[in-house]
Amino acid sequence: MNGEQDIGDALAMLAETGDPVSIYPHSSTNVVLARIRSVDPDHPQFVLELNEGEYLPPGEAVFVAWLRSAKMQFKLSSPDWTPLAEHPTLIPATFPEKCLILNRRAAQRLETPLGVYFLASFVLNGKPYELQLYDFSAGGVGMRAAPRDAVGLHVGRKLQRVRLELGPDAVMIADLEIRLSRTFRSFLLGEQVQIGCQFINLSPMMRDELNHLLQKLSAEKNR
Repeated sequence: MNGEQDIGDALAMLAETGDPVSIYPHSSTNVVLARIRSVDPDHPQFVLELNEGEYLPPGEAVFVAWLRSAKMQFKLSSPDWTPLAEHPTLIPATFPEKCLILNRRAAQRLETPLGVYFLASFVLNGKPYELQLYDFSAGGVGMRAAPRDAVGLHVGRKLQRVRLELGPDAVMIADLEIRLSRTFRSFLLGEQVQIGCQFINLSPMMRDELNHLLQKLSAEKNR
């Protein structure tokens, strides 16, 4: 992706959703967490908002975020990453010349409807968990929780017999593997942990049931 309009639209979408952006400075091994605060409608500029307590060291950095069903990645560089006056967490930046779109998900994800609680309940090492689902697909589910409610949920961990409430009348029991874990800040909920899981050991019958449910919810969403 190298068109100014396309890049602006992508950044504006990230600003609208508030999805997290992970920043990998070349001069550090620490990952800096942020989000896109706003995008200038008339100029190729945007404002980056660092999570509270984060620091972006000078020099080049790689920015990574999920954009719909694909990973968006681009590089930017600054000698000092000067923040806006009186706003130490807000950093103005210019559009990158190009963005890479990587690792497209094999299955399209469907966001859970607003006002309807989709839940994942399971027990891990004797501890019960109940997390809210924010999206799901034929390949897996996305969950979110406050950091205190996500302790012990590390990448690579397998979750057995997870009860998935996928709407008012749909319940599935499935095994999952955690493939992604990242922290972000929500204006409404504060700091949150986003956990991406992949289905494992799904029987053909369960996969058919899941596909049927996805089609039903997708049709309802498009009405």
